[in-house]
Amino acid sequence: MIRINHRPLRWAALSVLAAASTLFAGCANFYVDNGLRAADTAQITQPASPKPVQLFFSFQTKGTANAQATQQLKGQVTDLVKQSGLFSEIRETAAPDAGVLQLTINNVPLSDDAVSKGIMTGLTLGLAGSTVGDGYVCDLQYTRSDNSPKIQAKANHAIYTSIGASNGPEAAATKMSGINEAVTTMVRQGIKTLLVKLSNNPQFQATP
Repeated sequence: MIRINHRPLRWAALSVLAAASTLFAGCANFYVDNGLRAADTAQITQPASPKPVQLFFSFQTKGTANAQATQQLKGQVTDLVKQSGLFSEIRETAAPDAGVLQLTINNVPLSDDAVSKGIMTGLTLGLAGSTVGDGYVCDLQYTRSDNSPKIQAKANHAIYTSIGASNGPEAAATKMSGINEAVTTMVRQGIKTLLVKLSNNPQFQATP
């Protein structure tokens, strides 16, 4: 498992609640939304003749590039693309016969009042409890080497942070062992969902 230092990721909701949890309530509990859970068992349709691809990955925070998070997660994303079997080679540089695959994960807060919730939990020594959701918009754009129309796919995911007396979103999410597992699970399910969608696109499967 890739260990993620969540401080450089600068997730407003997570950092505020984690700080309040550490000071006043012990520890936070993390949950991954169940919406994309099926991605872990979903089948990818293999192309008849895989082609090489130049891969770009970017992690964003509210639409702004987050270089530290991108660097920490790039290896996991690259491995997921390799394991998909959709491409004969994953490249970092351009080549005449290589398509271009751009994968982006944009972190957007789901709760506008994350700061006030975190402060309230701290002041009540955890008795009030808080659950805040962080959204992740996963985006795929793929262009074949023959410059055919761009293929696009999207998927929405979420991580929930619960501290204090809050029961957490167990009915709609799966509890993780910590922030590291939550992030790697979110990335795996989000990226694999995009790759399944790409593999099932008739334009992608068509022989150039």
